[in-house]
Amino acid sequence: MDNGSTVVGLDVHKATVVAAVLPPGADRTRETVTIENFPKAVERLVTRLAARGPLAFVYEAGPCGYEIQRQLTALGQPCAVVAPALTPLRPGDRVKTDRRDAEKLARLYRAGELTPIRIPTRAEEAARDVVRVCEDVLADRLRARHRLAKFLLRQGRVYRETKAWGVAHRAWLRSQRFEWPALQQTFAAYLRALEEVEAHLEALDQQVADLAQQAPYRTLVQALRCLKGIDTLSAVTLAVEAQEFRRFPRARAFMSYTGAVSIERSSGGTVRRGSITKAGNAHLRRILVEAAWSARHGTGVSRAQRAAHRLPRGGGPNRQEGAGATAPHVLAADQPHEARAGGGRGGRPGVGGVRVGDHAPGPRGGTGLGARTVLGESWARRRGPGTENPRRHYVQWGRTIQP
Repeated sequence: MDNGSTVVGLDVHKATVVAAVLPPGADRTRETVTIENFPKAVERLVTRLAARGPLAFVYEAGPCGYEIQRQLTALGQPCAVVAPALTPLRPGDRVKTDRRDAEKLARLYRAGELTPIRIPTRAEEAARDVVRVCEDVLADRLRARHRLAKFLLRQGRVYRETKAWGVAHRAWLRSQRFEWPALQQTFAAYLRALEEVEAHLEALDQQVADLAQQAPYRTLVQALRCLKGIDTLSAVTLAVEAQEFRRFPRARAFMSYTGAVSIERSSGGTVRRGSITKAGNAHLRRILVEAAWSARHGTGVSRAQRAAHRLPRGGGPNRQEGAGATAPHVLAADQPHEARAGGGRGGRPGVGGVRVGDHAPGPRGGTGLGARTVLGESWARRRGPGTENPRRHYVQWGRTIQP
């Protein structure tokens, strides 16, 4: 960065902001101030420091969001938000305070050791929050189901007839009666809580479906739904979490962004690679793993899909119809094996005929590779024709799987 600017490192909290000022040409901060995390206080700080010359602000992404960055940008001051997981750490430094954190950010930013992130627009952030609240309500539904099922288990009532939470199971739930009024009231409360969560989730699912039909997500969602294991919710999650796929120049960069690359601790002639790093976007990684698990199964058509597309039994909708020119960006000859033919042997996701799970040290290895397969395909679909073949970057347990 320009060494002629004064770097201001910010340690942002809910109530306070600690600012460390690093003047031009200095190797240590000369001033550290603590202010309230309030727009007027931030504006006064900027006005006072701007009288000394050009400024450059930096702080780590966190739960306080991007409001300070947007305020500083509106005041005409450059502000970078950096990835906290990529901030260099010194193993011997065991003292951590707000002041030291702000000073460290200022020094590292001037040295060019920090990694800025892409700031989403307010519209992009709103779309992302709609999908994330849907994930939260899904977790609430799971908890409500567990509470109801465990209550019935304590009373010795276990449903064993058909699959749980289907039509027959729900009819059985509504038929349950208890001798003691307190038990009946408890059961009614658990059941009502589950029904309320399900009604909320149904409304959110409709909002996500409506979002999938709006610009700029419509074309991308249609293209992503052509991949096996990805339907509307997964496609919208990929779209709103990644936002701009073209900012990743290579498939490997997108995989690293999701934390779906292998841990490596190699030295000299010894090469050690382990599980995935998980140092990335957890929402994207979860969707990719779920898509990999879904891709293990054979291609089928649900009753709802048959009814929606008016198909005979055994027929399936072609998701590439109506996807426009975006869907065929990755030609069949350039796609990984599981995207063309439904996976490796036994219906498991594979790459170039290599079954996912072969050579994996544990039961989770195959799913990680399947997730990277879906991830590379998603990146290639959005990048368009002429991009590199993502198959080159499916690395698992110390070796590259080539077709």
